[in-house]
Amino acid sequence: MPTLNPLIRSLSAPPVPSVLAWGREYGGDRGPLIDLSQAVPGYPPHPDMLAWLSEAAGSRRFTGYGAIEGEDELRQAYAAHETALYGAPLEAGNIHITSGANQAFISVLMAVAGHGDSVALTNPFYFNQETTMAMLGIRPVTIECDHAGGFLPGIDAVRSVLAGGVKALVLVTPNNPTGAIYPAGLLRQIFDLCRANGAWLILDETYRDFLPAEEEQPHGLFAVADWQDTLISLYSFSKSFCIPGHRLGAVTAGPEVVEQVAKVMDNLQICAPRSAQAAAARALPALKEWRDGNRNEIMHRAAALKGVMAELPAWKMDAIGAYLAFIRHPFDGVPSALVAEKLAKQAGVVCLPGVYFGPTQDAYLRFAFANATSETIGRLTGRLKAFAI
Repeated sequence: MPTLNPLIRSLSAPPVPSVLAWGREYGGDRGPLIDLSQAVPGYPPHPDMLAWLSEAAGSRRFTGYGAIEGEDELRQAYAAHETALYGAPLEAGNIHITSGANQAFISVLMAVAGHGDSVALTNPFYFNQETTMAMLGIRPVTIECDHAGGFLPGIDAVRSVLAGGVKALVLVTPNNPTGAIYPAGLLRQIFDLCRANGAWLILDETYRDFLPAEEEQPHGLFAVADWQDTLISLYSFSKSFCIPGHRLGAVTAGPEVVEQVAKVMDNLQICAPRSAQAAAARALPALKEWRDGNRNEIMHRAAALKGVMAELPAWKMDAIGAYLAFIRHPFDGVPSALVAEKLAKQAGVVCLPGVYFGPTQDAYLRFAFANATSETIGRLTGRLKAFAI
Protein backbone atom coordinates (compact mmCIF):
# COMPACT_ATOMS: atom_id res chain seq x y z
CA MET A 1 0.00 0.00 0.00
CA PRO A 2 1.40 3.48 -0.83
CA THR A 3 2.37 5.57 2.17
CA LEU A 4 0.77 8.84 3.23
CA ASN A 5 2.57 12.07 4.07
CA PRO A 6 3.98 11.59 7.59
CA LEU A 7 3.78 15.32 8.25
CA ILE A 8 0.00 15.09 7.85
CA ARG A 9 -0.45 11.70 9.52
CA SER A 10 1.29 12.97 12.66
CA LEU A 11 -1.31 15.73 13.16
CA SER A 12 -4.26 15.29 15.48
CA ALA A 13 -7.78 15.35 14.07
CA PRO A 14 -9.36 18.83 13.75
CA PRO A 15 -10.19 19.91 17.32
CA VAL A 16 -13.59 21.63 17.04
CA PRO A 17 -15.45 18.57 15.66
CA SER A 18 -14.13 16.50 18.55
CA VAL A 19 -15.62 18.75 21.22
CA LEU A 20 -18.88 19.13 19.31
CA ALA A 21 -19.10 15.33 19.39
CA TRP A 22 -18.85 15.46 23.18
CA GLY A 23 -21.72 17.92 23.20
CA ARG A 24 -23.89 15.55 21.20
CA GLU A 25 -23.62 13.06 24.07
CA TYR A 26 -25.14 15.53 26.56
CA GLY A 27 -28.49 14.28 27.84
CA GLY A 28 -30.06 17.70 28.37
CA ASP A 29 -30.83 17.29 32.09
CA ARG A 30 -29.19 20.62 33.01
CA GLY A 31 -31.02 22.60 30.34
CA PRO A 32 -30.15 23.58 26.76
CA LEU A 33 -26.60 23.01 25.52
CA ILE A 34 -24.30 26.01 25.99
CA ASP A 35 -21.88 26.05 23.05
CA LEU A 36 -18.73 28.06 23.77
CA SER A 37 -16.55 26.04 21.42
CA GLN A 38 -16.05 27.87 18.13
CA ALA A 39 -15.33 31.58 17.82
CA VAL A 40 -18.25 32.51 15.57
CA PRO A 41 -20.84 35.25 15.99
CA GLY A 42 -23.93 34.18 17.93
CA TYR A 43 -26.30 36.48 16.02
CA PRO A 44 -27.39 36.59 12.36
CA PRO A 45 -26.01 38.68 9.51
CA HIS A 46 -27.63 42.00 8.71
CA PRO A 47 -30.65 41.57 6.36
CA ASP A 48 -28.97 43.81 3.79
CA MET A 49 -25.91 41.56 3.82
CA LEU A 50 -28.09 38.54 3.12
CA ALA A 51 -29.81 40.42 0.29
CA TRP A 52 -26.49 41.46 -1.26
CA LEU A 53 -25.15 37.91 -0.99
CA SER A 54 -28.29 36.58 -2.67
CA GLU A 55 -28.16 39.18 -5.42
CA ALA A 56 -24.49 38.51 -6.17
CA ALA A 57 -24.90 34.71 -6.03
CA GLY A 58 -27.66 34.93 -8.64
CA SER A 59 -25.63 37.10 -11.00
CA ARG A 60 -23.83 35.64 -14.01
CA ARG A 61 -21.14 38.24 -13.43
CA PHE A 62 -19.69 36.21 -10.56
CA THR A 63 -19.95 32.69 -11.99
CA GLY A 64 -16.57 32.73 -13.71
CA TYR A 65 -13.06 32.98 -12.35
CA GLY A 66 -12.10 36.32 -10.87
CA ALA A 67 -8.81 38.06 -10.23
CA ILE A 68 -6.52 35.96 -8.04
CA GLU A 69 -5.80 38.94 -5.80
CA GLY A 70 -9.51 39.62 -5.30
CA GLU A 71 -12.29 41.74 -6.77
CA ASP A 72 -11.17 45.30 -7.45
CA GLU A 73 -14.16 46.79 -5.62
CA LEU A 74 -13.43 44.86 -2.42
CA ARG A 75 -9.71 45.53 -2.51
CA GLN A 76 -10.43 49.24 -2.92
CA ALA A 77 -13.12 49.29 -0.26
CA TYR A 78 -10.97 47.41 2.23
CA ALA A 79 -7.93 49.60 1.53
CA ALA A 80 -10.09 52.68 2.17
CA HIS A 81 -11.43 51.08 5.36
CA GLU A 82 -7.93 50.40 6.69
CA THR A 83 -6.71 53.83 5.62
CA ALA A 84 -9.43 55.42 7.76
CA LEU A 85 -8.82 53.01 10.65
CA TYR A 86 -5.05 53.36 10.81
CA GLY A 87 -4.67 56.92 9.57
CA ALA A 88 -2.10 55.76 7.01
CA PRO A 89 -2.38 55.54 3.22
CA LEU A 90 -3.11 52.05 1.93
CA GLU A 91 -4.05 51.12 -1.63
CA ALA A 92 -5.75 48.24 -3.39
CA GLY A 93 -2.29 47.00 -4.39
CA ASN A 94 -1.61 46.34 -0.70
CA ILE A 95 -4.59 43.98 -0.42
CA HIS A 96 -4.99 40.30 -1.33
CA ILE A 97 -8.39 38.71 -0.70
CA THR A 98 -8.42 35.08 0.48
CA SER A 99 -10.93 32.43 1.49
CA GLY A 100 -10.79 33.22 5.20
CA ALA A 101 -7.98 34.14 7.57
CA ASN A 102 -6.67 30.56 7.77
CA GLN A 103 -6.06 30.59 4.03
CA ALA A 104 -4.49 34.02 4.37
CA PHE A 105 -2.10 32.56 6.92
CA ILE A 106 -1.04 29.50 4.95
CA SER A 107 -0.61 31.60 1.80
CA VAL A 108 1.57 34.13 3.61
CA LEU A 109 3.54 31.43 5.43
CA MET A 110 4.34 29.65 2.17
CA ALA A 111 5.41 32.97 0.67
CA VAL A 112 7.88 33.82 3.45
CA ALA A 113 9.18 30.45 4.75
CA GLY A 114 9.95 26.97 3.49
CA HIS A 115 10.63 23.45 4.70
CA GLY A 116 13.27 23.48 7.44
CA ASP A 117 12.88 27.17 8.28
CA SER A 118 11.84 28.37 11.74
CA VAL A 119 8.93 30.67 12.55
CA ALA A 120 8.12 32.02 16.01
CA LEU A 121 4.74 31.68 17.75
CA THR A 122 3.60 32.68 21.19
CA ASN A 123 2.58 29.93 23.62
CA PRO A 124 -0.38 29.51 23.94
CA PHE A 125 -0.84 29.57 20.18
CA TYR A 126 -3.76 29.33 17.74
CA PHE A 127 -3.75 25.63 16.86
CA ASN A 128 -4.38 26.03 13.11
CA GLN A 129 -1.27 28.15 12.80
CA GLU A 130 0.87 25.58 14.57
CA THR A 131 -0.51 22.68 12.52
CA THR A 132 -0.03 24.65 9.30
CA MET A 133 3.64 24.97 10.15
CA ALA A 134 3.86 21.27 10.97
CA MET A 135 2.36 20.14 7.66
CA LEU A 136 4.75 22.40 5.75
CA GLY A 137 7.82 21.19 7.64
CA ILE A 138 8.39 24.61 9.21
CA ARG A 139 9.73 24.45 12.75
CA PRO A 140 7.76 26.45 15.34
CA VAL A 141 9.78 28.28 17.97
CA THR A 142 7.61 29.34 20.91
CA ILE A 143 7.74 32.43 23.10
CA GLU A 144 6.21 31.66 26.48
CA CYS A 145 3.33 33.85 27.65
CA ASP A 146 1.51 33.48 30.96
CA HIS A 147 -1.04 35.04 33.28
CA ALA A 148 1.59 37.05 35.18
CA GLY A 149 2.52 38.86 31.97
CA GLY A 150 -1.06 39.28 30.76
CA PHE A 151 -0.41 36.53 28.19
CA LEU A 152 1.78 38.99 26.30
CA PRO A 153 5.35 38.17 25.26
CA GLY A 154 8.21 39.75 27.16
CA ILE A 155 10.35 41.96 24.96
CA ASP A 156 13.57 40.22 26.05
CA ALA A 157 12.10 36.83 25.06
CA VAL A 158 11.13 38.25 21.67
CA ARG A 159 14.62 39.67 21.19
CA SER A 160 16.21 36.31 22.05
CA VAL A 161 14.03 34.33 19.64
CA LEU A 162 14.53 36.77 16.79
CA ALA A 163 18.30 36.65 17.31
CA GLY A 164 18.08 32.92 16.63
CA GLY A 165 17.29 33.56 12.98
CA VAL A 166 13.56 32.84 12.60
CA LYS A 167 12.03 33.86 9.28
CA ALA A 168 8.94 35.41 10.88
CA LEU A 169 7.15 36.08 14.16
CA VAL A 170 3.40 35.44 14.29
CA LEU A 171 1.23 37.40 16.74
CA VAL A 172 -2.56 37.25 17.13
CA THR A 173 -4.27 40.33 18.57
CA PRO A 174 -6.81 40.28 20.10
CA ASN A 175 -5.39 36.90 20.91
CA ASN A 176 -6.77 33.47 20.23
CA PRO A 177 -7.09 31.67 22.65
CA THR A 178 -6.63 34.15 25.50
CA GLY A 179 -8.32 37.30 24.20
CA ALA A 180 -5.28 39.36 25.26
CA ILE A 181 -4.96 42.67 23.41
CA TYR A 182 -1.46 43.78 22.40
CA PRO A 183 -0.81 47.45 23.30
CA ALA A 184 0.27 49.62 20.38
CA GLY A 185 3.54 50.43 22.12
CA LEU A 186 4.45 46.76 22.52
CA LEU A 187 3.63 46.07 18.88
CA ARG A 188 5.93 48.91 17.81
CA GLN A 189 8.77 47.51 19.94
CA ILE A 190 8.29 44.07 18.43
CA PHE A 191 8.04 45.53 14.92
CA ASP A 192 11.35 47.36 15.41
CA LEU A 193 13.02 44.16 16.64
CA CYS A 194 11.70 42.21 13.64
CA ARG A 195 13.02 44.88 11.30
CA ALA A 196 16.42 44.89 13.01
CA ASN A 197 16.66 41.09 12.72
CA GLY A 198 15.36 40.77 9.17
CA ALA A 199 12.23 38.85 10.20
CA TRP A 200 8.64 39.32 9.07
CA LEU A 201 6.03 40.32 11.60
CA ILE A 202 2.82 38.47 10.69
CA LEU A 203 0.01 40.13 12.62
CA ASP A 204 -3.26 38.19 12.71
CA GLU A 205 -6.01 40.75 13.40
CA THR A 206 -9.02 38.48 12.90
CA TYR A 207 -10.83 39.92 15.97
CA ARG A 208 -9.80 43.54 15.41
CA ASP A 209 -13.38 44.80 14.93
CA PHE A 210 -14.26 43.87 18.51
CA LEU A 211 -11.72 46.03 20.29
CA PRO A 212 -13.21 48.52 22.76
CA ALA A 213 -14.16 51.76 21.03
CA GLU A 214 -11.38 53.70 22.77
CA GLU A 215 -8.85 51.21 21.33
CA GLU A 216 -10.35 51.15 17.84
CA GLN A 217 -7.01 52.00 16.20
CA PRO A 218 -4.99 48.91 17.12
CA HIS A 219 -1.54 50.24 16.23
CA GLY A 220 0.37 52.77 14.15
CA LEU A 221 2.59 50.37 12.21
CA PHE A 222 1.20 51.22 8.78
CA ALA A 223 2.36 54.80 9.32
CA VAL A 224 5.99 53.70 9.75
CA ALA A 225 8.16 54.39 6.73
CA ASP A 226 8.77 51.26 4.63
CA TRP A 227 6.42 49.22 6.83
CA GLN A 228 5.90 46.84 3.91
CA ASP A 229 9.45 45.51 4.33
CA THR A 230 8.53 43.98 7.71
CA LEU A 231 4.76 43.86 8.33
CA ILE A 232 2.06 41.52 7.00
CA SER A 233 -1.45 41.82 8.45
CA LEU A 234 -4.23 39.20 8.27
CA TYR A 235 -7.96 39.81 8.64
CA SER A 236 -11.28 37.96 8.54
CA PHE A 237 -14.60 39.32 7.31
CA SER A 238 -16.35 36.36 8.92
CA LYS A 239 -16.71 37.68 12.46
CA SER A 240 -17.67 41.25 11.66
CA PHE A 241 -20.26 40.38 9.01
CA CYS A 242 -21.38 37.00 10.46
CA ILE A 243 -20.52 35.08 7.29
CA PRO A 244 -17.98 32.38 8.29
CA GLY A 245 -19.56 29.96 5.81
CA HIS A 246 -18.68 32.26 2.92
CA ARG A 247 -14.94 32.12 3.75
CA LEU A 248 -13.56 35.59 3.21
CA GLY A 249 -10.33 37.02 4.56
CA ALA A 250 -7.60 39.45 3.56
CA VAL A 251 -3.87 40.05 3.58
CA THR A 252 -2.49 43.57 3.87
CA ALA A 253 1.16 43.78 2.79
CA GLY A 254 3.57 45.36 0.37
CA PRO A 255 2.97 44.76 -3.36
CA GLU A 256 5.86 42.28 -3.53
CA VAL A 257 4.28 40.09 -0.85
CA VAL A 258 0.88 40.36 -2.55
CA GLU A 259 2.52 39.17 -5.78
CA GLN A 260 4.02 36.12 -4.06
CA VAL A 261 0.78 35.29 -2.23
CA ALA A 262 -1.02 35.33 -5.59
CA LYS A 263 1.26 32.52 -6.77
CA VAL A 264 0.24 30.43 -3.77
CA MET A 265 -3.44 31.30 -4.12
CA ASP A 266 -3.47 30.33 -7.78
CA ASN A 267 -2.64 26.79 -6.69
CA LEU A 268 -4.87 26.70 -3.62
CA GLN A 269 -8.12 28.13 -4.96
CA ILE A 270 -7.48 30.56 -7.85
CA CYS A 271 -9.80 33.17 -6.31
CA ALA A 272 -11.86 33.69 -3.17
CA PRO A 273 -15.67 33.35 -3.46
CA ARG A 274 -16.69 36.16 -5.78
CA SER A 275 -20.29 36.74 -4.67
CA ALA A 276 -19.18 37.12 -1.05
CA GLN A 277 -16.54 39.62 -2.16
CA ALA A 278 -19.14 41.69 -3.96
CA ALA A 279 -21.41 41.71 -0.92
CA ALA A 280 -18.59 42.59 1.47
CA ALA A 281 -17.50 45.50 -0.75
CA ARG A 282 -20.98 47.01 -0.32
CA ALA A 283 -21.22 46.15 3.37
CA LEU A 284 -17.91 47.68 4.50
CA PRO A 285 -19.05 51.32 4.25
CA ALA A 286 -22.79 50.69 4.62
CA LEU A 287 -22.94 48.59 7.80
CA LYS A 288 -20.51 50.43 10.08
CA GLU A 289 -23.16 51.41 12.64
CA TRP A 290 -24.49 47.86 12.72
CA ARG A 291 -20.97 46.50 13.28
CA ASP A 292 -20.39 49.03 16.06
CA GLY A 293 -23.61 47.85 17.71
CA ASN A 294 -22.42 44.26 17.52
CA ARG A 295 -19.14 45.23 19.12
CA ASN A 296 -21.08 46.75 22.01
CA GLU A 297 -23.17 43.58 22.27
CA ILE A 298 -20.03 41.43 22.50
CA MET A 299 -18.73 43.72 25.25
CA HIS A 300 -22.01 43.15 27.15
CA ARG A 301 -21.46 39.41 26.80
CA ALA A 302 -17.93 39.80 28.11
CA ALA A 303 -19.30 41.70 31.10
CA ALA A 304 -21.83 38.91 31.68
CA LEU A 305 -19.03 36.34 31.75
CA LYS A 306 -17.02 38.48 34.16
CA GLY A 307 -20.06 38.55 36.42
CA VAL A 308 -20.38 34.78 36.28
CA MET A 309 -16.73 34.19 37.06
CA ALA A 310 -16.91 36.59 40.02
CA GLU A 311 -19.32 34.12 41.62
CA LEU A 312 -17.03 31.14 41.02
CA PRO A 313 -13.85 31.67 43.05
CA ALA A 314 -12.55 28.20 42.23
CA TRP A 315 -12.56 29.03 38.53
CA LYS A 316 -10.10 31.74 37.46
CA MET A 317 -10.60 33.93 34.40
CA ASP A 318 -6.97 34.72 33.67
CA ALA A 319 -7.64 36.60 30.41
CA ILE A 320 -10.56 37.92 28.38
CA GLY A 321 -10.94 40.05 25.28
CA ALA A 322 -12.82 40.34 21.98
CA TYR A 323 -14.50 36.93 21.51
CA LEU A 324 -12.53 34.76 23.92
CA ALA A 325 -11.69 34.06 27.54
CA PHE A 326 -8.99 31.78 28.97
CA ILE A 327 -10.37 30.08 32.07
CA ARG A 328 -8.23 28.22 34.61
CA HIS A 329 -10.22 25.23 35.80
CA PRO A 330 -10.06 24.13 39.46
CA PHE A 331 -9.03 20.50 38.90
CA ASP A 332 -5.29 20.47 39.49
CA GLY A 333 -3.49 17.74 37.62
CA VAL A 334 -6.55 16.73 35.57
CA PRO A 335 -5.95 16.99 31.80
CA SER A 336 -7.92 19.83 30.23
CA ALA A 337 -9.28 17.49 27.54
CA LEU A 338 -10.86 15.31 30.24
CA VAL A 339 -12.31 18.36 32.01
CA ALA A 340 -13.77 19.68 28.75
CA GLU A 341 -15.17 16.28 27.78
CA LYS A 342 -16.96 15.78 31.09
CA LEU A 343 -18.12 19.40 31.14
CA ALA A 344 -19.77 18.87 27.75
CA LYS A 345 -21.28 15.46 28.48
CA GLN A 346 -22.40 16.09 32.06
CA ALA A 347 -23.09 19.84 32.29
CA GLY A 348 -23.89 20.68 28.68
CA VAL A 349 -21.11 23.29 28.40
CA VAL A 350 -18.97 22.87 25.28
CA CYS A 351 -15.56 24.56 25.23
CA LEU A 352 -12.05 23.84 24.01
CA PRO A 353 -9.35 22.27 26.20
CA GLY A 354 -6.32 24.44 26.83
CA VAL A 355 -3.99 21.67 25.66
CA TYR A 356 -5.24 22.25 22.11
CA PHE A 357 -3.39 25.58 22.26
CA GLY A 358 -0.11 24.17 23.54
CA PRO A 359 1.11 21.21 25.58
CA THR A 360 1.72 23.40 28.65
CA GLN A 361 -1.84 24.80 28.74
CA ASP A 362 -3.57 21.88 30.49
CA ALA A 363 -4.75 24.08 33.35
CA TYR A 364 -7.01 26.06 31.00
CA LEU A 365 -10.21 25.96 28.99
CA ARG A 366 -11.11 28.40 26.21
CA PHE A 367 -14.59 29.91 26.37
CA ALA A 368 -15.74 31.49 23.08
CA PHE A 369 -18.34 33.62 24.85
CA ALA A 370 -19.41 35.58 21.76
CA ASN A 371 -21.43 32.54 20.68
CA ALA A 372 -23.91 32.94 23.55
CA THR A 373 -26.31 35.64 24.70
CA SER A 374 -25.78 37.31 28.07
CA GLU A 375 -28.76 35.35 29.41
CA THR A 376 -27.23 32.06 28.28
CA ILE A 377 -23.86 33.02 29.75
CA GLY A 378 -25.62 33.65 33.07
CA ARG A 379 -26.64 29.98 33.17
CA LEU A 380 -22.98 29.01 33.50
CA THR A 381 -22.99 29.97 37.18
CA GLY A 382 -25.13 27.08 38.34
CA ARG A 383 -23.61 24.57 35.95
CA LEU A 384 -20.02 25.29 36.90
CA LYS A 385 -20.79 25.43 40.63
CA ALA A 386 -22.37 21.98 40.50
CA PHE A 387 -19.73 20.44 38.22
CA ALA A 388 -17.25 17.92 39.61
CA ILE A 389 -14.84 15.45 38.05
